[in-house]
Amino acid sequence: MAETSQDEEGGGKKKSALIPTIAVVLVLTLIAGGGGWMMGGILAPQTVVPEDTAAAPAAAGHAAAEPAKGAHGEEEAGRPNVIQLEPITTNLSYPSENWIRIEVALLFRDSPDEAIADKIHQDILSYLRTVSLQQIEGPRGFQYLRDDLRERVVLRSEGRVTDLLFRTFVIE
Repeated sequence: MAETSQDEEGGGKKKSALIPTIAVVLVLTLIAGGGGWMMGGILAPQTVVPEDTAAAPAAAGHAAAEPAKGAHGEEEAGRPNVIQLEPITTNLSYPSENWIRIEVALLFRDSPDEAIADKIHQDILSYLRTVSLQQIEGPRGFQYLRDDLRERVVLRSEGRVTDLLFRTFVIE
């Protein structure tokens, strides 16, 4: 009889310790979820604009502008100061069996200039032939390549090109 009373008391202590633990875990979970929801609202506010209302002002502003002709007659609809360059395909300096293919577009400050675009195309091609695979590996290497190409483009165009837009980047 003494053994059964001790078992009942031990079982009662286990039940009484389990309920507060569950309650504490539940409260902490709710606090963490509420804090995450609040931080999500602060960092990425939900300002969703329907596509119809966002496209209407942009379309009205560009309706009067005539689309610019890109390199070799390609049209850039709605962006009169952008020229899409032809794809650049060349082998890397090391290892020479690896190839790189890149498609870029030039964002001009004013009206686009085909002669400058052709000169920049050749400059990018000659620069890519000097790059090794180890220099452009990983996200940091790609960022360095983008920065180098943008700097070269701005210098080559004497400030007429404001940005270099990457369309595709493939290494084989």
